[in-house]
Amino acid sequence: MSVHKQEIKKITTHQLQEMKSRGEKIAMLTAYDYSMAKIIDGAGIDVILVGDSASNVMAGNETTLPITLDQMIYHASSVVKAVKRALVVVDIPFGYYQGSSGEALRSSIRIMKESGAHAVKLEGGSEVKDSVLRILSAGVPVMGHLGLTPQSIYKFGTYTVRAKEEAEAAKLIEDAKLLEKCGCFAIVLEKIPATLAKKVAESIQIPTIGIGAGPDVDGQVLVMQDMLGITMEFKPRFLRRYADLQSVINKAVNDYVADVKAKAFPSDKEKY
Repeated sequence: MSVHKQEIKKITTHQLQEMKSRGEKIAMLTAYDYSMAKIIDGAGIDVILVGDSASNVMAGNETTLPITLDQMIYHASSVVKAVKRALVVVDIPFGYYQGSSGEALRSSIRIMKESGAHAVKLEGGSEVKDSVLRILSAGVPVMGHLGLTPQSIYKFGTYTVRAKEEAEAAKLIEDAKLLEKCGCFAIVLEKIPATLAKKVAESIQIPTIGIGAGPDVDGQVLVMQDMLGITMEFKPRFLRRYADLQSVINKAVNDYVADVKAKAFPSDKEKY
């Protein structure tokens, strides 16, 4: 049975809650610049995440850790200028909220004031409770992130599936309930067993957005460069490539180079 998709002029956190209530899935992608954000917003994406994955796909770093708050604000402000419909959520990068709840609040306020974004996202459960509460006390919407938390990669030492063991799974469910109680409007669940993700989605009232968490969550998120086939090295099981833009771009550039070398570009029609 298909679920009717309600036309919404501007997505808000309240409307995401309504989407969960009526069983409409939430579509979320990353974006880091004006041009691509304009395209995916126009295509009907519900949520745009200005992810700290910009550290990987835009800057070429091995992990998300090196990206700074200033860089995240730069990417976020570029995205916000392009968006008319989607809710724009910005990752608080590593090192800008772990120190204290006061630091977390200052980082969030800078993101909201300087980029014009609509919400922030941070990783962790009980260990970031004070920061979540402090940010929310200033009226800044917060999205949580549980499961595989890339900012903690050196703690875990691997990008493997998280919460396969009973104790870790139980903590994840408790953390999800805690984040909901604190006031988070949604939670990203990354790379956890599908059965656990379903349990989490059914145990809390706020939307759950999965990446490698199976089909029984309230929405899905992917890194745009991965799903468009621009970056081809990353090949996890959960990734579906909807295009092969690397090949398309490569051919276009090859054709351009050939035309320039052959003096076929510009033509008489392309000059003034």
